[in-house]
Amino acid sequence: MVSAFLCLLCWVGAVPDAWAQAANGSPGPVQLSAEAIQSIADLKQKAFAASQTGQFEQAEVYWSQLIEYWPDEAALWSNRGNVRVSQNKLTEALADYNQAIALAPDEPDPYLNRGAALEGLGRWQEAIADYTHVLAINPKDAAAYNNRGNARAGQGNWAAALEDHQKAVELDPKFAFARVNAALASYQLGDTEGAIREFRNLTRRYPNFADARAALTAALWVAGQPGEAESNW
Repeated sequence: MVSAFLCLLCWVGAVPDAWAQAANGSPGPVQLSAEAIQSIADLKQKAFAASQTGQFEQAEVYWSQLIEYWPDEAALWSNRGNVRVSQNKLTEALADYNQAIALAPDEPDPYLNRGAALEGLGRWQEAIADYTHVLAINPKDAAAYNNRGNARAGQGNWAAALEDHQKAVELDPKFAFARVNAALASYQLGDTEGAIREFRNLTRRYPNFADARAALTAALWVAGQPGEAESNW
């Protein structure tokens, strides 16, 4: 079967006070010209754009440059961690998330993102601990339930995984990744018919949802329906 689907969160963060003070001509720990402030803002836009369009190597360069300007801004470290995860640089990403958490221990996003990196390294229990921490901060975080379900699936605890994925869907009924993950867990628990039915529902509702189509194809093939499996590929 296909693997479960994780969520990473890009953290917008706030403009550091020193930048705003410099732009307003107010005294602060760092004095930057208006031109420098604009240059940094442009760099941040480029970093987000590259991250969102899959230019992860270039995005990493931009986030690194921003970190050089403002190493105490937790969001910058978390976002660089995200693009490193996307390049499978998991150990480097983990270091970035650790730094983000050290700078902003009460923010949930770097814990969620660190959990994804830990999953990639097969450190399931540590990932679960991070997602559980996110849920302690925000009990209605559907992404945290989805990702915790994936980590529990990684441990082979499919019943607990299903419970988490179903909770994610309950919180966000349009969360397609959580729905396909719930169906995958159902499949692993022996509910082949129900899982295939849900995969079909998802492919009808989201015709371009390649992950649901791949899951449907795999399930049909294993169920001995190669003709229909091939027609859905």
